[in-house]
Amino acid sequence: MSDPRALPSVVLVTGTGTDVGKTVVTAALAALVRARGSRVVVVKPAQTGVLPGESGDLDAVRALVGDDLETHELVRLRDPLSPEAAARREGVALPPVAVHAKRVGEIAAATDVTLVEGAGGLLVRMDGRRGTLADLGTALRYKGVSCGAVLVASAGLGVLSTAALTAEALTARGIPLLGVVIGSWPSEPGLAETENLYDLPRVTGAPLWGRVPAGAGALPVAAFCEAAPGWFSID
Repeated sequence: MSDPRALPSVVLVTGTGTDVGKTVVTAALAALVRARGSRVVVVKPAQTGVLPGESGDLDAVRALVGDDLETHELVRLRDPLSPEAAARREGVALPPVAVHAKRVGEIAAATDVTLVEGAGGLLVRMDGRRGTLADLGTALRYKGVSCGAVLVASAGLGVLSTAALTAEALTARGIPLLGVVIGSWPSEPGLAETENLYDLPRVTGAPLWGRVPAGAGALPVAAFCEAAPGWFSID
């Protein structure tokens, strides 16, 4: 799929855990889609761990791709927990996944590619009814919206089981795993990192889409957008 217009209308960006580089990968994918001439919007259904007035993940994405990038944050919560747990601590009711799916579907209808960055892993609960990012993808597909997922993985040990389970959960819901991206590739990879280049595609059944170098999130906009297409091998 060398042309980003061949991507699904909605791409779920999930991870093997927290702090694996989802936000920087989301920004890099947005820069890639833009560089290939398509319109892209980034959505964060639920942002946790951010106090009112502080910058969140979508602010970081715009800081890397450009302030003109269209972004939508649907829910913001202050505690650094799963959306369900953070909402419970704040005493607020989260919108059900069906409401998120309706909004994402509306956004996707007005652009070429919509990147949806999840909170943590695929099965982290994002509403008070046990709904997850995977359920959001299922709801979108039920509405006729083409949807796939990208898995952002850490570079070293301890990632293969979670990656395999994520792939199985996506397959069970009929959501294609489009590719795996290593979110923070070290300048001097060790044995585990090198083996993961082979093992991640093997255990997930999905191609290795790319490696985003460690420190990429500190690049200025122009340098980031120029370099991002070279981090991927989407074909």
